[in-house]
Amino acid sequence: MFPSATSAFTTYASISASLMLFRSIFNDLIPYPLRRHLLSALSYLFSFCSDKQTILVEQSDGIEPNHVFNASEVYLGTKISPQTKRLKVSKRLKDKGLSFRLDKGQRVTDFFQGVELKWRHVCYEVEKRGHRGDSNVVERRYFELRFKNKCRDVVLNSYLPFVLKSAELIESEARVLKIHTLGNSHYASKFKWESIKLEHPSTFETLALDLELKNMIVEDLNRFLRRKEFYRKVGRSWKRGYLLYGPPGTGKSSLVAAMANYLKFDIYDLQLENIKSDSELRKLLLDIANKSILVIEDIDCSVNLHDRTRGHKRSGQDKQFTLSGLLNFIDGLWSSCGDERIVVLTTNRKDRLDPALLRPGRMDLHINMSYCTMQAFRVLASNYLGIEGDHRLFGDIKELLEGTKVSPAQVAEELMKNEDADVALEGFVSFLKQKKMEDDELEKVEALKKLEIKESREPKMEHKPLKKDHTLPQMVE
Repeated sequence: MFPSATSAFTTYASISASLMLFRSIFNDLIPYPLRRHLLSALSYLFSFCSDKQTILVEQSDGIEPNHVFNASEVYLGTKISPQTKRLKVSKRLKDKGLSFRLDKGQRVTDFFQGVELKWRHVCYEVEKRGHRGDSNVVERRYFELRFKNKCRDVVLNSYLPFVLKSAELIESEARVLKIHTLGNSHYASKFKWESIKLEHPSTFETLALDLELKNMIVEDLNRFLRRKEFYRKVGRSWKRGYLLYGPPGTGKSSLVAAMANYLKFDIYDLQLENIKSDSELRKLLLDIANKSILVIEDIDCSVNLHDRTRGHKRSGQDKQFTLSGLLNFIDGLWSSCGDERIVVLTTNRKDRLDPALLRPGRMDLHINMSYCTMQAFRVLASNYLGIEGDHRLFGDIKELLEGTKVSPAQVAEELMKNEDADVALEGFVSFLKQKKMEDDELEKVEALKKLEIKESREPKMEHKPLKKDHTLPQMVE
C-alpha cells in the first residue's frame, strides 16, 4: 500500500530538481521588474481569496526616511521569539545592553487587544542606472504586516500609533548620543551617514569660556527648545543657526560637544568636500533626524563655494554643488523638512565668508571664540589641577594674560605637564613670559616692516644744486 523508501526518495529528488530548474529558468530568463510584478499579482490573487489584509511599511517615503519603518524595526526587536531563526545582534561600547534586529525574511507574531499580527522583514536589491549609463545596486527594505480584515480599524487607529509610541520610549531609555559622519555605501558609490557613540566629555561646566558668554549661550538654547509653538506661529522652521569664529584652539569643537551633551542631541559632521551636487546634499540633509546638530567645520576652507551670481563651476570638476544649495537647506524651502535642529558653522576667518551665510535667519547668533581670559583660565585650573579658589600666582598670570595672546588649548597643554599645582603654574608663568617676549619681538618686526613700506610709498623731495654763476644780492651801505 505504501511506496518503498527508495521510490519515495527518487520521486522527491525528481520533484526538487524540477522545482530548482524552474526557479533557475524563472530567475535567469525573466527580468527582475517583471518577476516582481508577477509575484505581486500572485500575492494579490491569493489575498483576494483570503480574509487577510496586508500593510507594507517601506523604508523610505520618496527621498525622506519613513519614521514608521524605523519605529517598527526598534519595536520588533523586543518581540523576538524562539521561532525566529536569524537575528542581527549589535552592541556599541558602553551601551546598556544588546540590540536585536530582524534579519531579512524573518517573521514575528505579535498580539494586540486580542488581534494576531504577523510581521515579515523583506529585503531586495534594485539596479539603478544613472544618466551616464552607469548602474548601481541599491538595497531596499520593507516590513509586511498581515492581519484579518475585520481588525483593520484597530490596527490603523490603535496598533500602529502604539508601535510608534513604544519605539520612542525604547529609544529614550537606551538613549546614546551619537556622532554621524559620511561613509561609502556598500551598495552604491555614494555617501551615507554612519554613526559612532559620542563620548566627548565636554560640558558647559568644564568649558573654558567667560561666565557671561556661557550663560548667554545656555539661555539661548533653552529659549530655542521651549519656543516650538512660537516658531510655528510666526511661520519659521524650528531651527537655530550658530556661527563660531576665532583663532585655532579656542574651543569651537568643545563648545559643539557641550551643546550636544546639554541638549541630548546627536551630531552630524558634514564634510562639504565630499559632496558632488546639490541633489546629493539634499538627500544627505533629509536623512538627518530631528533633535540633532549639523556641524560644518572650517567652512571658509573646507570647500570652494563659488559666487551664487556666477555660473562657473569648481575648477577641474563638473560638479553642481553650490552655495545656493547649502543656503536653501539652511533658510530656504528645504529648511522646513525637519524640526528641532541646530546648524553650527565654524571658521577661523569670519571675514572670508560670503555675507549671505552671515545674515540673521541663517546664522542667528555669532559667537566670538577669543583667546584665553582669566575667567577661562580659572576653569582650566579647576579642571586640570583641582584649584577651586585663588593661588599666589594668579595675580602674575592675570597680568600676563592681559598682554599675551594664548589659546585655551595652549593653556591646557601647559597645565598637563605636571600634576603638582605649584610646579605646573610656575611652568605656565615661565611659558607666558617667554610667549610675551616673542610676541613683543614680533610686534617690533611688524612695526618696522610697516614703517619701511610707508617710507617706500612716500614721494622723495628733489634738491637742485646752485649754479656757479649765481650771484648774491648786493648789500646796501
